This record gives sequence, C-alpha cells and structure tokens, in this order.
Amino acid sequence: MKTLSLDLRERILDSYDAHEGTRQDMADRYKVSLGLVKKLIQRRKNTGDITPRHHFSGRKPKILETHRQRMKQELLRRPDLTLEQLRKTVAISCSLPAIHYALAAMNLTYKK
Repeated sequence: MKTLSLDLRERILDSYDAHEGTRQDMADRYKVSLGLVKKLIQRRKNTGDITPRHHFSGRKPKILETHRQRMKQELLRRPDLTLEQLRKTVAISCSLPAIHYALAAMNLTYKK
C-alpha cells in the first residue's frame, strides 16, 4: 500500500477543521479509508505530527544479524547440523522455514 502524500494529509485535516462533513464524507471525498482519517486526526491531536512513519511499520525480524553470524559460525564448525539443531544451538524462537530462508539468503547450505 502506498503512503499518502503530505499534501493529501493536510487537505484531509483542513476539511476536518472546516467542518466540511463527517469523517466518512472526508474518507469518501479523498478516496481513503475511514480508519485512516480517524488515525490521522488522532495522531495530530496526540503528537502534532502528520508525516508518514515508515520506519515504524512492518513486522520486526526475529532473525537478527547476531543470529545470522552465529548460524554461520555453527555451520562452519559443524556442517551436519539439522535446522532443528541449528535453531536450538543459536536459541532462536522462529519457524524452521524461516531459518531455511535466512540461510538461503546468506548463500549457506546445510547437510540435512
């Protein structure tokens, strides 16, 4: 989903301040969701900021760089580790496919 431009955010809030209809009317007029209008109004009220917050969005990774380094060390030391053994050795709380994809992204292979 694309981020709304700052100009559009300002127009939505200007319409709200001018009492040009309900929140639903504004959502329909600017072709955005009602939830977005509500969140935008609430965020301006709480923080005074209406700019996009990209760095806060999305799922946080469970496999961090320290985990990746540790996995690489363990596989160099013991290349016959299974994914399950590797998960226990590195102490990561994620799925086995997640470990598989992390290893593939690092161009590492495992024996089993």
